[in-house]
Amino acid sequence: MAFLRFVALLALALWVGGLVALGGLGAPSIFAVLEAAVPSAGRELAGQVFGAIFERAQYAAWGLGLVVLLSLGVRAALGPRPRHWKLRLWTTIGMLAASVASALVIAPRIDTIRRETSGAIAALADTDARKIEFGRLHGLAGGLMLATVLAGAGLMLAEMRDAH
Repeated sequence: MAFLRFVALLALALWVGGLVALGGLGAPSIFAVLEAAVPSAGRELAGQVFGAIFERAQYAAWGLGLVVLLSLGVRAALGPRPRHWKLRLWTTIGMLAASVASALVIAPRIDTIRRETSGAIAALADTDARKIEFGRLHGLAGGLMLATVLAGAGLMLAEMRDAH
């Protein structure tokens, strides 16, 4: 059981750490460097670069989420069940759902707005429906990422405290 707890904890640490590194460190750095290097199109280029990295990271997150689910399932089958097993299971499923929604629903809608807009989205008027929708989708994606990080941190704490 200790090995399975370790596997779950490692998967959660990689998942949550990856999101923190991507959203908290990677995105601001990518945008700062590209905006400075290419003032006229750096922001748009940075969005494309970050989008490509984000897409690949989501596939890794799904794999890590499956590892956590498998660990929980095997531990429950072999017994005794981890404390608050159902809550952990549903939290992990929720984290995966947020990740899937971000990658398969929100990101494609953001990409569609980018493709259908000539020029930079930032250059659009603040009242433009495309800019408003773009900002709303970005906020939603950021909120889902933050919720996943917080839920994952809670699961890591539960795994560290659990003896089963």
